[in-house]
Amino acid sequence: MKVNIQAVNFNVDRKLVDFINERLEKLHKYYDKIVGIDVSLRTENTSDKENKSVDIIVKIPGDDLIVKKIAKTFEEATDLGSDALERLLVKRKEKIKAH
Repeated sequence: MKVNIQAVNFNVDRKLVDFINERLEKLHKYYDKIVGIDVSLRTENTSDKENKSVDIIVKIPGDDLIVKKIAKTFEEATDLGSDALERLLVKRKEKIKAH
């Protein structure tokens, strides 16, 4: 499974890339047919402290799952996004088993 990370208007440090890869690799145990994952990191132009935006697109056969999360840090937004994706992937798996 390939994880593509794209940062808008800034450079990502190695530690953040490793964290995102490690966190998203865990999604594979919830649904084994994941083709790839695209992650987009950006900083929103707001005065709010929660201005780090992470968009995660999980490519699976027949559909794509998209999650957008905003938090104080990219790590926190990635955690929130991966938790939401875990729930979505479990639902998808149960739906397929029911048919």
